Amino acid sequence: MTLRARIDAFIHGPRAQAFIMAVILFNALILGLETSRTLMAAAGPLILALDALCLMIFVVEIGLKLFARGPRFFRDGWNIFDVIVVGIALMPATQGLSVLRALRILRLLRIVSVTPRLRRVVEGFLSALPGMASVFLLMGIIFYIFAVMATKLFAAAFPDWFGDLGNSAYSLFQIMTLESWSMGIVRPVMEVFPQAWIFFVPFILVTTFAVMNLVVGLIVNSMQEAHQEEGNAATEAYRDEVLARLTAIEERLSRQEAGGDRS
Repeated sequence: MTLRARIDAFIHGPRAQAFIMAVILFNALILGLETSRTLMAAAGPLILALDALCLMIFVVEIGLKLFARGPRFFRDGWNIFDVIVVGIALMPATQGLSVLRALRILRLLRIVSVTPRLRRVVEGFLSALPGMASVFLLMGIIFYIFAVMATKLFAAAFPDWFGDLGNSAYSLFQIMTLESWSMGIVRPVMEVFPQAWIFFVPFILVTTFAVMNLVVGLIVNSMQEAHQEEGNAATEAYRDEVLARLTAIEERLSRQEAGGDRS
């Protein structure tokens, strides 16, 4: 086994992956401690040193993966994701880039790349995006129709909520999330327009209970398909392994029979 193969087997092995997961969680704890002024005043240098140590471990891990797999390293989207997340932490946090210090907590997302179950959830969500685009387009059309109607119906009496198209769209978004929709918006509107429920109830039924359930259904269906594909791939790999072993046994028996015939 070559050096690259040994390093690849080690860095992608269960022990190394468990160690990296522990470092990710520990680093997330360290970044949380940095938000405490009291702790930073008492042990600031130690906390920063531990954060730098975690970052160094991540850099070494990515370097080993890059050495082990070479150009194949960049064929895996999760590897590119790890490089971006760790690379953000390596950029100098000057005054113009001070926001990068806050983005360091994104390193916690690396736990997704080292956890197969979480990867399956993210991959299922990403595979659902094409179908979700059609649902979001439908949602946008519905929002536009209802926002125009709300502006024309309620702008004069409630300019803060429905004074223009933007305010109407935002108010309808609040209603869709069911955040203080009744006592905060709808009932005050109904005090002036008693029949306003005819407008708001269908909007809630269509957006909150119908369209959003379509989004959830698409995501769940995509996750099930991803899980099924993973199971099929594992089954095919096992089948190929069994066939290879059977072929090797058959060849061995054939050689033994041929040797017995010659003798």
